[in-house]
Amino acid sequence: MFKNIKDSHITISQLMLPSHSNFSGKIHGGYILNLMDQIAFACASKHSQNYCVTASVNKVDFLNPIDVGELVTLKASVNYTGRTSMVVGVRVESENIQTGEKKHCNSSYFTMVAKDEHGKNVPVPGLILDTKESVRRFARSIVRQEQSKKRSNRFKASEFKIEEHLEVMKTQNAKLEL
Repeated sequence: MFKNIKDSHITISQLMLPSHSNFSGKIHGGYILNLMDQIAFACASKHSQNYCVTASVNKVDFLNPIDVGELVTLKASVNYTGRTSMVVGVRVESENIQTGEKKHCNSSYFTMVAKDEHGKNVPVPGLILDTKESVRRFARSIVRQEQSKKRSNRFKASEFKIEEHLEVMKTQNAKLEL
C-alpha cells in the first residue's frame, strides 16, 4: 500500500505566551521541541494509522529566536518510509503578528516508528513520490541514515583508535592528562 505525502501533511499554529519563555524573554527551546515532537507524532500516526514513537531526532539547530507574542507555525510531512519507520520533516516558522515579518526558526527530522496495540513494530504504507522535491527529500533521508551508521561505527568504543584523534585534540579547548 502506498499513500500520497499530502494526505498526512499537518500544519499547526500557536501564539507564544509569556509562560513559554525562558529567563531572557525568548521562547524556551524545550517548549518548541515539545511542539515539534507532537506534530511529528501526529503526522506519522496519520500516515501509518498506528500509534507512533520517536526513535531519533536528527539535527536541531535553533536558527532564530522566537519572541513572546509571535505566532509559531509548524509544518510536518513524511519524507521517507522504511518498513516500520518514517522520517518526518518538521519546519518551524515564527511570525510577528503586527509587522507580518516571518522567520525560519528551525527544521528537523524525526524518525518515528509505528507500533501496534501490543507495542510491536508494524509495517507502514510506502510513499508515492510524485514531485522532484519529494524524491529529493526521500533520497536525502537515505543518505542521512547511511551517514549516521558510519558515525556510530567510527566511534564505537571497541573500534575507537585514540591515536587518530590525539593531534586534533591539541587545537581544542581540552587538556589531555592520559
